[in-house]
Amino acid sequence: MHPTGTLRGIAAMLLACAFFACMDALLKNLAGHYPPVQVMALRGLTALPLVCLYIAWRREAAGVFHRRLRWRLHLLRATLNMTMLVLFVYGLKTLGLAEAYTLSFIAPLLMVLIAVPMLGESVQPRHWLAIGLGFAGVVIALRPEQAAFLSMGAVAVLVAAVCYALSNMLGRLISRTESSAALVFWTTAGMAVGGSLIAAPQWVPIQSEHAWVLAGLALSGFLGQMCIAEAFRHGKAAAIAPFEYSALAWAIVLDWLFWHTAPDAWTLGGGALIIASGLWLARSEAPRQAA
Repeated sequence: MHPTGTLRGIAAMLLACAFFACMDALLKNLAGHYPPVQVMALRGLTALPLVCLYIAWRREAAGVFHRRLRWRLHLLRATLNMTMLVLFVYGLKTLGLAEAYTLSFIAPLLMVLIAVPMLGESVQPRHWLAIGLGFAGVVIALRPEQAAFLSMGAVAVLVAAVCYALSNMLGRLISRTESSAALVFWTTAGMAVGGSLIAAPQWVPIQSEHAWVLAGLALSGFLGQMCIAEAFRHGKAAAIAPFEYSALAWAIVLDWLFWHTAPDAWTLGGGALIIASGLWLARSEAPRQAA
């Protein structure tokens, strides 16, 4: 049986989290060598060729460039994405990947709240309970120190999470009348063009040894962006949002692989609570979708 509706959105979200976790690890690597705005521009520049090839392969150019595009919403979404990425990269310069993810996990809660006035969605009690349990699991898993929350890097990540939530809700609103290809293209083009113009005065020459990092950034960012656009196109925000917590597992693995930090029992216990809450929500949504 093939997943449909919300279940299809959940599957796309899980894939998006995996790709974006890899992308964020590469962004953290680049953040130690280039200004945050330049890193954001490189994110757009490396992904744009793949996006164009994908659109040409799918023959969706007409949907990307047609006259009835909601230009103001696309411009606002591109601006939010640019701001989000610059702030997140800035935060990664001082925070670990898992710690940054802890702070960014307020985004699913914000998306549920934003979806009520913006998309007219209703939030069931089980959604609130599942999201609350997931957030509690994040706190248990990482137990951030007070100093981390009050640092400039932490503040930057928190503001980035707000931008991320607003961007995803705008994407859901735009996708009611436009294709996922249009969403991805204009967001990527905004980062590539706008980011390059802003970063030009302080552009740092690219080091040759970072070529593989840029290649990985292009592939992981492109695939993640496509998956997350599909996730919010096919599922309700309240049901999809909790599955962003799966990024915690990837952050733990990547921190261990690249920065040699291992999770303790509290981290594993909190992660188990996050996963359990997401699975419980998916199970409660399945019968309603089938009906």
